[in-house]
Amino acid sequence: MPYVNIKITREGATAEQKKALIEGVTQLLVDTLGKNPKTTVVVIDEVDLDNWGVGGMPVSEFRKQNS
Repeated sequence: MPYVNIKITREGATAEQKKALIEGVTQLLVDTLGKNPKTTVVVIDEVDLDNWGVGGMPVSEFRKQNS
């Protein structure tokens, strides 16, 4: 039973976008590894920007410096 955990920053991903991620990842596992979609679990965690670090700083600061 595959378990996939997707972590994204909390920036307003819509229910439709999340549904597409779940469907796409599930289909990828079916196509690539022959996994059963009925037993494939996909979890999406949304993380606040200040709780996600890149380059030693919160992603909100990182983006300001790299935009």
